[in-house]
Amino acid sequence: MNALFSLWLPILLSAVVVFVISSLVHMVLKWHASDYNPLANEDAVRAAIRAGNPKPGRYVVPHCKDMKDMGSEAMKRKYAEGPVGHFTLGANGQPAMGKYLGLWFLWSLVIAAVAAYLAARLIPHDHAHVRVAAKLVGAVTFIAHGFGTVTESIWMMRPWSGSAKYLLDAALYALGSGAVFLWLWP
Repeated sequence: MNALFSLWLPILLSAVVVFVISSLVHMVLKWHASDYNPLANEDAVRAAIRAGNPKPGRYVVPHCKDMKDMGSEAMKRKYAEGPVGHFTLGANGQPAMGKYLGLWFLWSLVIAAVAAYLAARLIPHDHAHVRVAAKLVGAVTFIAHGFGTVTESIWMMRPWSGSAKYLLDAALYALGSGAVFLWLWP
């Protein structure tokens, strides 16, 4: 635990670096802007959803309660007619960006702490092993930030191009975190 405590600065700085890279990706480069498409009839779709008064949560269309029912003629017809999709509804009101950014930073801090913990437990704390520690931190950071997006493409219909961009983001976060630990490894 003492070894992990000695890594508080690279943990904190790694989370800051990830936060900054993420901010540049989303607010300056904006390469994720094309991941989200508008509906031509957005107002009509919004009105239809509001009419059902759904609570915030995850939804699937068409909805099938049990996998065995997917083979029924009624479900086959719904799938053929479309649309087929997954979507998330949040609470009404302006998104609380401060809250989301705070949670994002906290999540980045958790990932940095886990990566540091693994490096501290597995890699000797000396200059001879600094590159190995930085590579491990980078790998853990990449996996933690990137691999979930693949699951979204497999099961939730996220376009693979969007997941490829998120994997690129994760690679940038990994490079940034690895560089911090390369610089500050005890």
